[in-house]
Amino acid sequence: MSEQIQADICVIGAGSGGLTVAAAAAAFGEKVVLLEKNQMGGDCLNAGCVPSKALIAAARHAHGMRRANLFGISSVEPRVDFQAVHDHVHSVINAIAPNDSVERFEGLGVRVIQQAGLFKDARTLVTADGEIEIRARAFVIATGSSASIPVIAGIETVACLTNETIFSLTERPRHLVIIGGGPIGVELAQAHRRLGSAVTILEAEKLLSREDPELSSLVIDQLKREGITIHEGVTIEHVEPLAGEQTGPHAARLHIRQAGQAQEAGSADVIEASHLLVAAGRKPNVDGLALENAGIRFDARGIAVNAKMKTSNRRVYAIGDVTGGMQFTHVAGYHAGLVVRNILFKLAAKENLHILPRVTFSDPEMAHVGYSEDQARQKFRKIRVLRWPYAENDRAQADRSTIGFIKIITNRKGLVLGASVVGANAGEIINMWSLIVAQKMNIKAVTGYVSPYPTYAEIGRRAAISAFGELPERPAIRQLLSFLKIFG
Repeated sequence: MSEQIQADICVIGAGSGGLTVAAAAAAFGEKVVLLEKNQMGGDCLNAGCVPSKALIAAARHAHGMRRANLFGISSVEPRVDFQAVHDHVHSVINAIAPNDSVERFEGLGVRVIQQAGLFKDARTLVTADGEIEIRARAFVIATGSSASIPVIAGIETVACLTNETIFSLTERPRHLVIIGGGPIGVELAQAHRRLGSAVTILEAEKLLSREDPELSSLVIDQLKREGITIHEGVTIEHVEPLAGEQTGPHAARLHIRQAGQAQEAGSADVIEASHLLVAAGRKPNVDGLALENAGIRFDARGIAVNAKMKTSNRRVYAIGDVTGGMQFTHVAGYHAGLVVRNILFKLAAKENLHILPRVTFSDPEMAHVGYSEDQARQKFRKIRVLRWPYAENDRAQADRSTIGFIKIITNRKGLVLGASVVGANAGEIINMWSLIVAQKMNIKAVTGYVSPYPTYAEIGRRAAISAFGELPERPAIRQLLSFLKIFG
């Protein structure tokens, strides 16, 4: 053992959550050690949120060229330079990377060790090479998650793509087959289809099965209109490499059986993929941490934590994907804030899952916060569901983005319990409703602010006003009468 470090806080993992804890603790004068065995910035920067949204942006521009005729401009089929798209994606990563770099964090006073760490005992961590031993007042595990490869016969014979590898492609996939119909699979399916690939999604259950089917049906309909082939309720019986001069390491032949299809030998359908992408769930990154040495309870779902994000070891906290909960960058950041308040200020801050929003960045986008309609009906005896369609919004009409609606759930007294949006800019619209849910506001408060005209945010305000009856369509009259009607 060549070096022993005594720290206030030791953070394992330099993704969004870990970096937030390290930066905040260092700002308050704590002695912080940060370990990262891979790339600074974690999955979000290098293989998740950032590259996927950059790819989606490129695909959106290609799609816009095809529908330009809606605006009096000649539509054209775009010529996609996939190498240039790749370069665009990685230039975005490179633009953001300095914010998460070793140099920046060392400048903040954080000791950065670019190695894996494992627990030696309940209060000691050692680096993978055994050269550094770290003892700390508190440890924070923020190691995230990684793509889970399903158990399918022969799948190990193909170099399957995951979110960690698909953004390295410099040639457009001829036929991208995606195993998994959750948000990641749907987002990447639509992006690649718009960039010119043939795309097939294979889903064992229902596409976007965790979402409100009233919203997800609009997304699924759009995917089909754009030419994406969707197989739901399928079983993949066998995967094998696809040989040939025009194939590569990601090519595969898949033998699938549709729901209800006969079980006779040789009756399975065959799908050939130039590229096979697995987007069938995530697994927590707990391997190699030697959690058992520190008395930290965990299982296949992740590390067990209480509402304060504390593990079974009172000195150790865990945040983000590794805890097996909602797997979003903003959730990891939220967890980081809880941990900083608990460690530094002893504030007993607790997780509140009810206020955490989520967005699927498909087109149309789909966003949600709080209780869904089904959840609210089960928990409360009586609720009210308020709606407003995009087609009744003037900005949506101007943008030719009229597919979608907002759905707001309140209790009998008007307390906003949840909100769901499907349509253009749903991820932006849900921000205000996340604040409303978090602050336990009444729907009446939403009618009391003035929304700039014409904006998409008016959709939510119109839904709120509908709780008090229908109003005339013209904006000026609507504003005046809503004020008189609601506030007397």
